[in-house]
Amino acid sequence: MSEDTRTQARQAGRRRLKAIIQRESMLTGGDFRLSGGGTSSLFFDMKKTMLHPEGSNLVADLVLDALENGDEEYVGGLEMGAVPLVAAVCVKSFLRRPLKAFFVRKEIKDHGTAKLIDGQIEDGAAVALVEDVTTTGASVFKACTVVRNRGCTVTRVITIVDRLEGAREYLAKEGLELVALFTRDDFMIDDAETP
Repeated sequence: MSEDTRTQARQAGRRRLKAIIQRESMLTGGDFRLSGGGTSSLFFDMKKTMLHPEGSNLVADLVLDALENGDEEYVGGLEMGAVPLVAAVCVKSFLRRPLKAFFVRKEIKDHGTAKLIDGQIEDGAAVALVEDVTTTGASVFKACTVVRNRGCTVTRVITIVDRLEGAREYLAKEGLELVALFTRDDFMIDDAETP
């Protein structure tokens, strides 16, 4: 496949994913409480896209494109939002550049192995973190702290949608690059667009 053909396929996939997000996950007109504590009339319920067959496939492809030139061996994120995303990326990575996957619990289990991290991870590994929607960056940084405490190197966070509410700046101060597949502005509807 030529580079031009590959670029066109990526652009087509991105357009298709945007349409799925608009149809399945973008909620407007309410008074939605955000993870950072604020409220908004625009909310992204990304689980509906991540658990949609085509949506999941397209998200995983775009995340893998973003990771293409990296040295990460593992991909993970904070429960619950990142779990379907991590699983999709892990499965799709097998034919491109296999990545093992994990998720970070918000609290240690009080039964079984009492782990804070579940899945595949090794101390000292190179790790990319993923997130469905990023607002302030505080949620994904919780996962980053847990992973860094295992001696792992984390330099990138890939999010499906950045709400543009300070996450990029917050994460940059912590040595993390935020890579957004989309931003809130990509979904601001004008008269020429319909979800």
